[in-house]
Amino acid sequence: MLLRALDKFFGHEASGGILLMLAALAALIVANSPLQPFYDETLGATFSVLLNGGGLEKPLILWINDGLMAVFFFLIGLELKREMMEGKLKKPADVVLPGMAAVGGMVVPALIFAAFNWGSPETLSGWAIPAATDIAFALGVLALLGDRVPASLKVFLLTLAILDDLGAIVIIALFYTADLKVDYLLMALLPLAGLIWLNLKGAHRVAPMVLLGTIMWFFVLKSGVHATIAGVATAFCIPLRDKWGKSPLHALEHALSPYVLYLILPIFAFGNAGVVLTGISFSDLLQPLPLGVALGLVLGKQVGVFAITFAMVKSGLARLPDGVGWGHIYGLSCLAGIGFTMSLFIGSLSYADPVLMNDVRLGVLSGSAISALLGYAALRLLATPKGSKRATAAE
Repeated sequence: MLLRALDKFFGHEASGGILLMLAALAALIVANSPLQPFYDETLGATFSVLLNGGGLEKPLILWINDGLMAVFFFLIGLELKREMMEGKLKKPADVVLPGMAAVGGMVVPALIFAAFNWGSPETLSGWAIPAATDIAFALGVLALLGDRVPASLKVFLLTLAILDDLGAIVIIALFYTADLKVDYLLMALLPLAGLIWLNLKGAHRVAPMVLLGTIMWFFVLKSGVHATIAGVATAFCIPLRDKWGKSPLHALEHALSPYVLYLILPIFAFGNAGVVLTGISFSDLLQPLPLGVALGLVLGKQVGVFAITFAMVKSGLARLPDGVGWGHIYGLSCLAGIGFTMSLFIGSLSYADPVLMNDVRLGVLSGSAISALLGYAALRLLATPKGSKRATAAE
């Protein structure tokens, strides 16, 4: 019976988002319990991989953020390549509306954050924190509504979130690069060349590609460019079809997805969502950094996504997906404000100060929670169970 319940849970579309929420809740509880010193010490414990005194030596939290998240971005890269070559991003006409909505949903939150933090150079560097959308969490909330919302709305949200992640990758590459070491970056071109060659010849075995990708990850990490970029670059070099017509990309994506969704992302959430609430009052949420993040996610995403979509449709440049109304678009705009994983990740790139990072967590968790509740409530009010009189009449 327990196994049946577990199968049912992990087979549900919302399972990944629920697990993320539980991991974040566990981090919140531990960070505000007697276990808090142990939590901090464990995340700060140094792990080393050295050869003749050279190699990598980082605290556990950076192995999570630089290493495990590179695997997460590798999976995103696989999804992006698949969608661009044979999926929702193949036809430019299908990308225009969610693409422009994604742009609006990144620009407006960034502007709101910048407006609140303009006079503080120390915090202004986090302008991209509220610009991101968490795919797993947003789709998880939408999945809770089941067939009560149009299937085309899920496709719209998925496309928007994928393009949003692509924008986040570009932002990380351009604006969150530390001191650049050109020699390591040049060395990273060697495994990249090998990956490109394997892709062009339609190689079937993924092990050599993963090995070359790992070597490139090391060089990119040492170069100062954030190592997650290596994950995306490796993914784009995995052949969609090998010389026998099989798909190494599909196989790798299918095999990797459960580990990312049910292991890597919860570990990241547990390591990064531990807000210390001791001594925090409501007035602390009104400080520029957490307020800029929270309002960027809650208000910025709503305005950016909804306003751009409205303008595109009313101007005749695009049309709403079949079965989708403006109420659905508003609910989707709210769900786009669930930043969580990506927002916490960009926050970790923005600030080394644990006090500032605690403010980021406060803003991200509050903004994401409000966005999730608003989006679910808005879509739930519009929802019509399949087979009801209203649904039958609508059909």
